[in-house]
Amino acid sequence: MLNFQKLSPEKLMETAPYFAAQNLHIGDFSLGFQFMWGNALALEYAYAAGCLVLREFYAGKHYFHYPLSVSGDPQAEEQALCEIEKFCRDTGMRLHYTNVPKERMPLLTARYADYAANNRRRWRDYLYEAEDFKTYAGKKFAGQRNHVNKFKKTYPVWQFRPYRAEDAPALSAFLAQYAKSQLAKGEYLAKEEMREAVDLVPHLGELGLFAGALTVDGKIVGFSAGERCGDMVIVHLEKALKEYEGAYPTLAQEFARAFCGDGVRFLNRMDDAGDPGLRKSKLQYHPCALVDKFNVLPRRPIDALSHFPEITTERLTLKAVEDADIDTYAVLASDVVRNRFWGYDWREDCPEETPAPSYFLELAREDFRNKEEVPLGIYAAEGLVGEAVLHRFGYRGEVEIGVRLLPSAEGKGYAQEAVRALAQYAFFKLEIERAEAKCFHGNEKSAKMLRAAGFVPCGEDATYHYFYMTAGS
Repeated sequence: MLNFQKLSPEKLMETAPYFAAQNLHIGDFSLGFQFMWGNALALEYAYAAGCLVLREFYAGKHYFHYPLSVSGDPQAEEQALCEIEKFCRDTGMRLHYTNVPKERMPLLTARYADYAANNRRRWRDYLYEAEDFKTYAGKKFAGQRNHVNKFKKTYPVWQFRPYRAEDAPALSAFLAQYAKSQLAKGEYLAKEEMREAVDLVPHLGELGLFAGALTVDGKIVGFSAGERCGDMVIVHLEKALKEYEGAYPTLAQEFARAFCGDGVRFLNRMDDAGDPGLRKSKLQYHPCALVDKFNVLPRRPIDALSHFPEITTERLTLKAVEDADIDTYAVLASDVVRNRFWGYDWREDCPEETPAPSYFLELAREDFRNKEEVPLGIYAAEGLVGEAVLHRFGYRGEVEIGVRLLPSAEGKGYAQEAVRALAQYAFFKLEIERAEAKCFHGNEKSAKMLRAAGFVPCGEDATYHYFYMTAGS
């Protein structure tokens, strides 16, 4: 199983090779972004199939970043997707991707039978030709050239130079002055950005970022920092005092001239976060592309179920357990000795030593409401005799089937009949691709029943024998 750990500043440099080599042109895939926004997004990381897998927690939900391999190996990334899917299936965490590059969307659309996707305009990165910033050539950049010329004429004692450690006091004074106008906006993102900018500066060197300061008469009036990833330079920070007219276009041009050397074709100036003023400003620099970053939510068959199904066979009806059978269901669900073969001990989660009978039925219904499983009572002529469950829904058409019976109902073939009927419902109504089942070592009755129901053995581990069936079985 994937082992996620907090992406602390101390651990961040481990991930550096994955970002330095990326040619996906997504600004989020960079050391600077991870450092600046790691706390706000509660970023965690793990490794899978030689790929870096990032996970964030945003607006109450977990999101998995598209996995990154150092070499951009699609086969390694696809294997990492398998491990992410397995992690979500084993833990019950909802699978939701973010930062999926446009180039990888065909793989995901082919991989998942049903999904929801969006590509929010406010989160798309602005990508520019670096050469355009170096020269501001042509009619479309006449405005920028005019602003730069005016800045240099108004402030003849100007300079742009790489940031040095001894500039720290002057930079702190600059950031404090800049923050007055920025924080006056009263916006959360503005406050968070300022905090992250202040935190980033002391770590520029160890992160391998480069930075430069624009000065007038020795005073810092603009500051920019970035990093190279593949054939692009990402601008993480760009701040200037607006009272120095022309400072922004001058800073942007000098930064490009200083740091966009051989092999650098693009500048990534990040997204506009839906800010109208920022969007207008970024568009005025004529991006060559807006970098798509898709969110993808794969859907499982259970996600479309709004009510319990009802399945009939020659002798049985599989349906939601009725209120009248609360007591019988409690006997079935609370049988600790027999349910050791069910693989779940209710006492681990129940807050009461002796819960009311309604506890067990309400728990089953809650699991259905939460799209965790489809628990169905098995009804025969004598009434409720057991339970059949579809659970552990996967993201590529997998589901696991479980069954348990009251002692009085065993030996009548009910389990085999219920499992076979539930599998057929899963295949032809839910369009499941693969039904799975397992039983503990030593539970030969269950193993024999599963074979008789059409399941095929497919392996074992220290605890279980595993079986599967497909729609064509």
